[in-house]
Amino acid sequence: MASMLLRQVARPSVAARLMTSRQLSVTSVVSADQLLKKFSVYRFNPEKEGDKPHMQEYSVDLNQCGPMLLDVLVKIKNEIDPTLAFRRSCREGICGSCSMNVDGVNTLACLSRVDRDVSKVSKVNPLPHMYVVKDLIPDMANFYQQYKSIEPYLKTNSKPESGKEFYQSVADRKKLDGMYECILCACCSTSCPSYWWNPEKYLGPAALMQARRWMADSRDEFKEDRMSKLQDTFSLYRCHTIMNCTKTCPKHLNPGKAIAEIKRDMAGL
Repeated sequence: MASMLLRQVARPSVAARLMTSRQLSVTSVVSADQLLKKFSVYRFNPEKEGDKPHMQEYSVDLNQCGPMLLDVLVKIKNEIDPTLAFRRSCREGICGSCSMNVDGVNTLACLSRVDRDVSKVSKVNPLPHMYVVKDLIPDMANFYQQYKSIEPYLKTNSKPESGKEFYQSVADRKKLDGMYECILCACCSTSCPSYWWNPEKYLGPAALMQARRWMADSRDEFKEDRMSKLQDTFSLYRCHTIMNCTKTCPKHLNPGKAIAEIKRDMAGL
């Protein structure tokens, strides 16, 4: 009778040991499947007393996350640190909201594929040389004001012959290609040293390309007026053809070419 009781007491202990060994084996499999990568993210909260800009590291399992940097940031915010602030909207490279500096390159987080080399730490910063609202959110007020200043809309004194709309030939419409696709993400302007030095006076690649877009529009009747507003030392001519703007554009546009075309037209060539 005593031996039977001993066996009954021993059975749970054996079962517990078996369960523990199974859990350990499952845990080892899960950890083996993990692909942990470190991300060093810029943090700054001006509303927090004494807070100074600093970099904060997060480890993210790439096997449990989408392939783009925006997926990583969303995962960090949802599962690790809800205080992280950044802009995002469309996730398709259309809205331009998630523009930031990733590993030294201005780009869109939703179009930036994560390097799966876990030996490298990815660095994520807000767009350079702009005031920071919080974390990865830059102050775009000056950028939008410059865009507004070039009057980005059709200006005409005449009315369409049909009374409904202005017609445009296929050839004239083609002249706008490579300019109208701009999503105003500011990647180009904030990569330009001339814009870093004179952000209040030099309009920057994004605004100037949109100015060229309306100068090239066959339906617009204010080309001369638009050019006259750029006839000063800073608005246009601070461009030194460094071409950082064209190199970094996530939409593969060519702001440098558009600016050169404005200079050509203003020189009467």
